[in-house]
Amino acid sequence: MAKMYDITIIGGGPAGMFAAFYCGLHELNAQLIESLPQLGGQVNALYPEKQIWDVAGLPGVTGHELVSQLQKQLAVAPVDQFTNETVEDVVKEADGTFTVKSAGRVSHSRAIVIALGNGAFKPRKLALDGADEVEGNQLHYFVTHRDDFADKRVAVLGGGNSAIDIALMLEPIAKQVSLVHRRDQFRGMEHSVSLLKQSSVNLVTPFLPKELQVEDDQSVTLKLKKMRSDEMTNLNVDRIVVNYGFKSNNAALDQWSLNLAAERNLIKVDSTMQTNIENVYAIGDGITYPGKTALIATAFGEAPTAITALAKKLYPTKRLATHSSSMKIGK
Repeated sequence: MAKMYDITIIGGGPAGMFAAFYCGLHELNAQLIESLPQLGGQVNALYPEKQIWDVAGLPGVTGHELVSQLQKQLAVAPVDQFTNETVEDVVKEADGTFTVKSAGRVSHSRAIVIALGNGAFKPRKLALDGADEVEGNQLHYFVTHRDDFADKRVAVLGGGNSAIDIALMLEPIAKQVSLVHRRDQFRGMEHSVSLLKQSSVNLVTPFLPKELQVEDDQSVTLKLKKMRSDEMTNLNVDRIVVNYGFKSNNAALDQWSLNLAAERNLIKVDSTMQTNIENVYAIGDGITYPGKTALIATAFGEAPTAITALAKKLYPTKRLATHSSSMKIGK
């Protein structure tokens, strides 16, 4: 008979990793499933060198550093881990347990914790002729290795938090960074916007890219149109980083057999992180509840809330340690 897990955590980003760690602390029989080849989710895949400022006690930690520390933490109380495995369906059986179906494996679990963030993600592409031909060379949607942009003239397209973070991250090593946004005002957090205005980043607003042309020296000229005007200007750069956000497809809502209650494509949960389905919990950016703030720090609080609630429900007579300090870790 196939192994029956206490808890299956679907999604190996920071929230899922921390939830798996708490499963280990409570000595629950758990598995962690991640669709990417490595743990870390979007933070590790998209922003490994981006500095993160909303994790308490780790100011300016990079995505790669954060995931590395989470992996060390997870090793203290390990659970079964499966990477490069996409969950295609979750079915609730008549006895209340769940069948988890992946392409090459079927497993069973007493409870589910969904930590998928906003689901499968694809960048919103730059809709200009010729953009696809230079993607991966002069044009990028992710900054995987910051040093690839050293001594380059870089145009960052976008006006949100991530675009501002990328511009500030590249400023110390790039020859010149220009931030192109269609509005004069930026959508980023006030402190980030203040840092941006104090930096040497060239703010090109309010302009919208209209044409892209590759020059003989392999540089790229962006033809920019000023909003609500006929004014045009050119910006010649070596690299373009497009950050117009991402389109997501949340399999938990769109493809699985679970009929999860949702609001604005986010899974609705209660104060313990339980969904409308008994023993199905959800944490991270893909959920909503009154007062929810989509931060990694918030998800790190949601993980122990969900796992502790489930542990008490699955093992009501078991004495559970409330604080890690009482768990005798490393002794």
